Amino acid sequence: MTNATSSEDADFAIRARDNQTRLTARLQSQYDVIVCGAGASGSVVARRLAENPEVQVLLLEAGGSDEAESVQNPALWPTNLGSERDWGFQAEPNPHLNGRQLSLSMGKGLGGGSSVNVMVWARGHRSDWDFFASEAGDPAWGYDNVLSIYRRIENWQGVPDPQFRGTGGPVWVQPAADPSPIALAMLEAASQIGIPVHDHPNGRMMEGQGGAAISDMLVRDGRRQSLYRAYVHPWLDRPNLTVLTGALVRRVLFDGRRASGVEFVRGGQVTVAHARAEVVLSLGAIQTPKVLMHSGIGDRAELGLFGIPVRQHLPGVGRNFQDHVSFGCTWEYAEPIAPRNSGSEATMYWKSRADLDVPDLLFCQVEFPVPSEKTAARGVPAHGWTMFAGLAHPVSRGSLRLRSADPLAPVAVDTEFLSHPADMTTARSCIELCRALGNAPAFRPFVRGEAMPGELNDEALELYIREAAVTYWHQSCTAKMGRDDMSVVDAALRVYGVEGLRVADGSIMPRVTTGNTQAPCAIIGERAAELIKQAHAM
Repeated sequence: MTNATSSEDADFAIRARDNQTRLTARLQSQYDVIVCGAGASGSVVARRLAENPEVQVLLLEAGGSDEAESVQNPALWPTNLGSERDWGFQAEPNPHLNGRQLSLSMGKGLGGGSSVNVMVWARGHRSDWDFFASEAGDPAWGYDNVLSIYRRIENWQGVPDPQFRGTGGPVWVQPAADPSPIALAMLEAASQIGIPVHDHPNGRMMEGQGGAAISDMLVRDGRRQSLYRAYVHPWLDRPNLTVLTGALVRRVLFDGRRASGVEFVRGGQVTVAHARAEVVLSLGAIQTPKVLMHSGIGDRAELGLFGIPVRQHLPGVGRNFQDHVSFGCTWEYAEPIAPRNSGSEATMYWKSRADLDVPDLLFCQVEFPVPSEKTAARGVPAHGWTMFAGLAHPVSRGSLRLRSADPLAPVAVDTEFLSHPADMTTARSCIELCRALGNAPAFRPFVRGEAMPGELNDEALELYIREAAVTYWHQSCTAKMGRDDMSVVDAALRVYGVEGLRVADGSIMPRVTTGNTQAPCAIIGERAAELIKQAHAM
């Protein structure tokens, strides 16, 4: 960084801080649009709307600042789990996991998940977006249009590929820099077992059967580049964008059928802000349906249990819960190899059955051991690597339930992982492929041997799968877009049955995308902003 650049950054920081201090000290009673949640989607919506200087935007975030070394340093991402930057959601005991109760970490703070995740940029498969378009009845959600948005928003730093990658956008994307020899060994091992290797994972690789590649990451000059940093941070000195942290949204307020504002808690005080045009919920797949239900939008019978007046009967709110469930397989290093970058530099998507046309398995290599609380008891090597392998298209569906009429009380999350027998069948294939990969010749110079699971018979393998299962932290689909009776939003992300209220986050996915969900959430934010601007001539 040059002295001139450093000086410019310092000047901007002062200007932005002073501007936000003024704006938050004198909150307006009314804004054009209120965006709830400064995560991967909400950050995009707020920035895109604020690009019009005539539009007043209020961005509410329950958490705090992202200015922490644990956020900015890619290697420290695990330290955010369980911290104040994690909502700390806890799933209900799951009988299909032998009664285990999983932690469901989700980012709380500026950037949301994009400030605490592993920084992987995975666009989703062509089939995902075409499925979205089919469910919505709108080709604008299809792969071809989405690809054009990706090209527009990326600032790609890898091998030029103009058919698939863009270079002028706000999102700095680069291949993992100087990857570990263990990551390169993974690509070689994939090739050895017949899986194609690609220059990057976000082009042709995700239009067909899948393959392996060095991961794309949101890291620049060794620092995390969250979607908040990409979109909102450069706009903090603008007079029409107010970013308010520590603001926990309790419910949406209505004037008749129209969303008129939100009620939020900050510093122990309940505050109301009104919206002239729209309210946008970008609170994530747990908080968004929770706020909808406390606002009277949900299943009539469930709302009635807690005396919540029904604004709109939408039985799909909180249903269709999906996540990528993972099963860690671990190998011991012959000699310690220090993790590089985020400690996850290689990725793979492949098929559990030869007759499939698209990948249904998701693999992220992690350059240190990642056991579950159960498999840790099997013995974890001091130095090793893990194939964090899981189901890209789980069949099981979970749900969220209110526990109380109190908006501050937590919801019950039933993940229902492995409740559908098909998922256990796919999980077995996943483990088999994982072991074939990790035991391939490419790894022999680096590993002493397989630590777990090893060769297991049918019952022992099933037990291992149930004990190893953990979340990929890709919670989604709880306010799905579609046209059936369980859909919550339409193709324009408008909540059915009311006006002036949209949802823009991972909860609108009809099914979870193939791969990490950060990049698809950026697309959801871009689409939401486009639709709002069109609706209000912004």
